[in-house]
Amino acid sequence: MSAAHRDAQGAKLGMWLFLFTEMMLFGGLFLLYSAYRSQHPLEFHAASEELNVVIGVFNTLVLLTSSCTLALSLSAVDKGNTRRAQRLLTATLLLGALFLADKGYEWSIEIGRGIYPNGPQLLKRGPGEILFFGLYFTMTGLHGVHVLAGMALLSFALIQLRRGRIRQGDSGFLENAGLYWHLVDVIWIFLLPLFYLAA
Repeated sequence: MSAAHRDAQGAKLGMWLFLFTEMMLFGGLFLLYSAYRSQHPLEFHAASEELNVVIGVFNTLVLLTSSCTLALSLSAVDKGNTRRAQRLLTATLLLGALFLADKGYEWSIEIGRGIYPNGPQLLKRGPGEILFFGLYFTMTGLHGVHVLAGMALLSFALIQLRRGRIRQGDSGFLENAGLYWHLVDVIWIFLLPLFYLAA
């Protein structure tokens, strides 16, 4: 029985096309943010000051480190060092989980203050602040879903790595999962200044 046909170039092209649609999705949200911010600059600034910059920067460092461990994992696969690749990929997943846990903690603080879409405290504020926090929860929530999806892809890649299906010279799936993960990180790098550093 012949081995299953694999089109690595086709798979990579398909991933790039998918990533392009993701960039269009978030690009549209970034444009929406810009439009509303131009109408309510002072209220956006005031709302931004209520977010915890330390948490935002910490989450950025967590995701950047996870991109580094993922790149090192792929490099280890290319060098035939499967065990090191597994350890680094596991570290990437743990960092992703840390990001989500930290984001959940931050959300719980805001929700505890009544600051969430249609929350009682939020509805007492001006329209600009309502829009700001609506976009904040929508965009960071959507990003969190993408982090979860990336972790699912990387978890599957880790299983395949342990079974020997991802190996030196045949790491296309991990490469594509890595492209997705890097996009998730890049999106967060844009979200950080929009919400935490809005001046």
